[in-house]
Amino acid sequence: MAKIAIIGSGMGSLSAAALLAAEGQEVIVLEQNYLAGGCSSSYYRQGFIFESGATTLVGLDPNMPLHFLLNKLKISVDVLELDPSMRIYLPNGEVLTRHKNLDAWIAEAERVFGAKNQREFWTLCYKISQFVWETSLRHTSFPPSSWKDMLGLVKNFRFKQLFYARWAFSSMQKLLQKYELDKNELFMSFVNEQLLITAQNHAQEVNVLFGATSLCYTNFGNFYCWGGMIGLIKPICEFIEQKGGKVLLKTGVERVEPLPNPAKGYIIHTQKGEKIAVDKVVSGIPINNTLKLFNNEGLNQSFEQKLMRSEQLNSAFQLCIGFKRSDWQKNIPLHHQIHLPKPLPIINSHSIFVSFSHEDDFARAPLGQGVASVSTHVKNPEKLSDFDKAELEKLIISELEKLKIIPEKDILYFHSSTPKSWERWTQREWGFVGGYPQYMRVKPWQMLDARLDHKGVYLCGDTTYPGQGIVGVCLSGILAYEKMKSDGL
Repeated sequence: MAKIAIIGSGMGSLSAAALLAAEGQEVIVLEQNYLAGGCSSSYYRQGFIFESGATTLVGLDPNMPLHFLLNKLKISVDVLELDPSMRIYLPNGEVLTRHKNLDAWIAEAERVFGAKNQREFWTLCYKISQFVWETSLRHTSFPPSSWKDMLGLVKNFRFKQLFYARWAFSSMQKLLQKYELDKNELFMSFVNEQLLITAQNHAQEVNVLFGATSLCYTNFGNFYCWGGMIGLIKPICEFIEQKGGKVLLKTGVERVEPLPNPAKGYIIHTQKGEKIAVDKVVSGIPINNTLKLFNNEGLNQSFEQKLMRSEQLNSAFQLCIGFKRSDWQKNIPLHHQIHLPKPLPIINSHSIFVSFSHEDDFARAPLGQGVASVSTHVKNPEKLSDFDKAELEKLIISELEKLKIIPEKDILYFHSSTPKSWERWTQREWGFVGGYPQYMRVKPWQMLDARLDHKGVYLCGDTTYPGQGIVGVCLSGILAYEKMKSDGL
């Protein structure tokens, strides 16, 4: 039995930790914050429960990572499926609904953007997204970094993979050009802002495999977690502890020291001055932060070359609102993307994403009240770490009233967060969130692998393959666990 330290308690970390604990491994999860879950958690403020980051929950359909994890652990989560899951407000005043049913969604897209090639485009994207999810749990040795990985890929090879693999070499921009949809400015604006939610980049930089899956995520099960995302995190933490593992909060890691040869293992130095001897380490924090913990000792130096810098990354500006419910909020989806008529000042973002608590979720807000999370991207957060928030708060609140989503008179409380706030909360370098964006120069097999030193250090979370959104980071934790098993634990 190995003693394994898991650094961080985000969804990737907890997925790996729970699977290891289920196998009888001695697991200790070290979390610097006072709450588990990282960017997939919830926190209490002024009588309301707000989300700490992620507000959409995907991955509970059969053949998807979260479904696999919860089934394997025999954990049930109290969720409600949303259909439709999202409403989108375009800058020309058009409003469209993201229906789960593909035909209903295509009809909606044709109504708003015109019928030309919409069916062909969305049918192909949906087929690609189905393929991606069908194969995601079959190829747990991907990306390969050992001969065992290569054998696993050969063993699980299917000929149709050759047909779909070619889409890793083509951008969404080229696919849109193929269907002559790139000439439709309104549609291109819509696509780019939708891609930004899940792929963290625009059509010219996102390959079709990831892009099609990102665009079609509303055509799969989208769920609301009662009580907030903490309702997903808490039972996984409880499972780990029931299996003899530990989840230690307010226990940040300061340094990881590889033991000298011929001894094997690592010493974890915590910010409390503790020293914890372990056999293996799984880091669920970004690679940027992980390398600093090791001072690059014993790790593959090539990882340094794969680090993304601030100018390639995104942080967020978030406005959290507690409000009094009114007739305006009745019978509307819980998620909204608003494409702004002109970019927000200071941060130059072109859309905001709004998520509401369910009107019957009295754990998150009292009867007759609700919670809303409003977020938008901040590019190059090192350069925009902090700024005067009042102007953005005022503009966003005005936009919500104009669209009859939240009247300003009904707002009971709000607070907002800049990249500097995110850095304090998550300890992630520059406060970047959403993971490593997709870039065409980085093919899927070139993304960061779970193995960091081919000895006993592994990586999961949103800077690895595939690592975006709750479903992606869950899969990253599963991949780290599978590669540890392959290496003999």
